[in-house]
Amino acid sequence: MLDAFSRAVVTADTKTACIGAAEIAGLKSFITEGNKRLDAVNAIASNASCIVSDAVSGMICENTGLIQAGGNCYPNRRMAACLRDGEIILRYVTYALLAGDASVLEDRCLNGLKETYIALGVPTTSTVRAVDIMKAAAVAFINNTASQRKMEYTQGDCSALASEAAGYFDRVGAAIS
Repeated sequence: MLDAFSRAVVTADTKTACIGAAEIAGLKSFITEGNKRLDAVNAIASNASCIVSDAVSGMICENTGLIQAGGNCYPNRRMAACLRDGEIILRYVTYALLAGDASVLEDRCLNGLKETYIALGVPTTSTVRAVDIMKAAAVAFINNTASQRKMEYTQGDCSALASEAAGYFDRVGAAIS
């Protein structure tokens, strides 16, 4: 896993050069926005069970066959596995958001996930839909627009962080599709 600082060093080392002004400016921005980043991660982590359960519920509402006999969320142990997987995915998205780098998400969560789901017969379209619902909820929490769940945040525009988080969710969806 590379954080923003390690990534700058590795990039400069690859070019066999010192860290340049552009990289230093990027790191300065990363530090300046650090409290917002921590608030965004806290907002997601503090509401993780709600985000995941709402996403799975939404996925099931759109495809009720999932909870009927023979469905992928039936019986209870399959539903529990679905909720567990959603929590794992969300946790790794928050790790990536905290580090400002997707490598931890790619290496420890997404690597081989599609093949595992195919082998287990997990419907990837339903899984991608649940990930999309989690993405919408996480973005709402980061932007502090989640209805009836306002949080105290560092002042300022969080649209860049929301976009970054959305990109991590998009990576998950693409890896599963």
